[in-house]
Amino acid sequence: MLTASSMLKPFALATLLLAGTLPATAQNAPTKVKIKTKTKGAAATPTTPDLSQTYAALIEPAGLRAHLTVVASDAFQGREAGQPGQKLAAKYLVKQFAEIGLQGPVTGSDNPYLQHFQLARSIYAPGGYLKVGGQRYDYLSDWFSYGPMPSPFLTETASQPVFAGFGVEQGAYSDYVGLDVKGRDVVVIMGEPQDERGRKLLKPLGRKADYWDSGLRKAALAKAHGARSIFLMTFAPADAFRKQTAQLGESLREPAFSLPDPGPEIVDTVAENIPPGIGVYYTSQDMGLALAGTTMNGLIDYVRALSRAGRPVPAGFQAPTAAIFLPQTQQPLTTENVLGFLEGSDKKDEVLVVSAHYDHLGVKHDTIYNGADDDGSGTVGVLALAKAFAQAKKDGHGPRRSILFVLMTAEEEGLFGSEYYTAHPVLPLASTIADLNIDMVGRTDRKHSAKKHFVCIVGSDKLSSELHSINEAANRDYTHLELDYHFNVPGEPEHIYYRSDHYNFARRKIPVIFYTTGEHADYHRATDDVEKIEFDKLAERAQLVFHTAWALANREQRIVVDSNKP
Repeated sequence: MLTASSMLKPFALATLLLAGTLPATAQNAPTKVKIKTKTKGAAATPTTPDLSQTYAALIEPAGLRAHLTVVASDAFQGREAGQPGQKLAAKYLVKQFAEIGLQGPVTGSDNPYLQHFQLARSIYAPGGYLKVGGQRYDYLSDWFSYGPMPSPFLTETASQPVFAGFGVEQGAYSDYVGLDVKGRDVVVIMGEPQDERGRKLLKPLGRKADYWDSGLRKAALAKAHGARSIFLMTFAPADAFRKQTAQLGESLREPAFSLPDPGPEIVDTVAENIPPGIGVYYTSQDMGLALAGTTMNGLIDYVRALSRAGRPVPAGFQAPTAAIFLPQTQQPLTTENVLGFLEGSDKKDEVLVVSAHYDHLGVKHDTIYNGADDDGSGTVGVLALAKAFAQAKKDGHGPRRSILFVLMTAEEEGLFGSEYYTAHPVLPLASTIADLNIDMVGRTDRKHSAKKHFVCIVGSDKLSSELHSINEAANRDYTHLELDYHFNVPGEPEHIYYRSDHYNFARRKIPVIFYTTGEHADYHRATDDVEKIEFDKLAERAQLVFHTAWALANREQRIVVDSNKP
């Protein structure tokens, strides 16, 4: 699963830096989490064999263990995207798909099971700075960036920043009215505009009361207006900002990845990840004020005037010219998704996608991160599902709809494998009925007792009520697991819905279910090893995915898209 540190630390840091510095606002009322526990009941005796039960039973702990012992071995060196271990893993997975009897659906590739694409790997070099008003602000001291983005400032670059208030736009309220920011660098205040009584001026969007507290949503909006970069001004004085930056330490120096060919742009109104093609930088209060061309008193006067007016007002100050230098070394990498195709019968032109990501974190400081649960568990689960469906077809009981099994790469770097696939699909997205995505299903998280047989369900009701009902029926009739929806509630703080490959299908309006068991003590640690996997529970969870996939692939009507929950 995509780490929260690579996607969400900007939120956490911004929240930390803003704490106690802005007027208090009402907190969201707590959401009651509903966990559905399915009781085991006897199904009606069928007059003919229950084929879903028959072939789900082929998914066994021993087979899962045999594959995972290979996939999560030291020989694959942590399967980091673009590295030799990932190539070895891809070769192994291709061999399994071919032996199962799946077709390779990729045209124009040297291997029809492999969808190759390019990544750019960028590492920040020492010496970055920003000069404004005769003052130098050093990178990783007074400002920092997060996420997979090439630097737009590889040489010292002249800038004429534009101050855009809080950097928000909703309905008639827009901080960008009258501003030309195309190709320029935008400076905005973290947080949201408030009235004189400290209440937010903008109504919550959907169910997200804190929608514009997100610096990354502000970045996505700035990008939509054509900005080159955005500087997000926190309210942390220089010393406090430097202390917090130091605590983040090496994570700010890790390589950043980007997708040079992301495909057609998708307008994403609930984006939680860093938008490509724009620099996103967090600044100390001191540097932010200097970039905006004002003082703290001047900024307070601006915010008070805005609060009284209830709408954007002229700032009364002018951002001065600046010079920015942010060097990087950039390396192109080739990586690949692994795809296996099982053709359907009378409804073969409609496609169900079953996915997991097979990459992990690679080798760090001479230590191999094997990623047995993340996401070796999902990877071998997909192999088991593919084998069961392929056997059903060999026995004359193949699915009516086609099924595409996709093992994604570069999920850990930013969901890039699924981003590339959904932008360059080998089968039309218009014909894709759903994505069932499996990521981390081999362990018990901190929330549950080791005796619990459970799985967390995420996203099942966000686009299709039928998909949600089908999954619940499959569990009720067959697997009898506790279905835990605590990651699926509005305002869920871990943002799990946005952190695995299903999301790139969902943002293209394809219904999804994300199956996971959440984080545990070994999440993104070198100790995520095979011996800690609970293979009996992994088999049960994979069987639930199988039963849901069986129903989706064989029902008479394609599931409806009848919802749009944020």
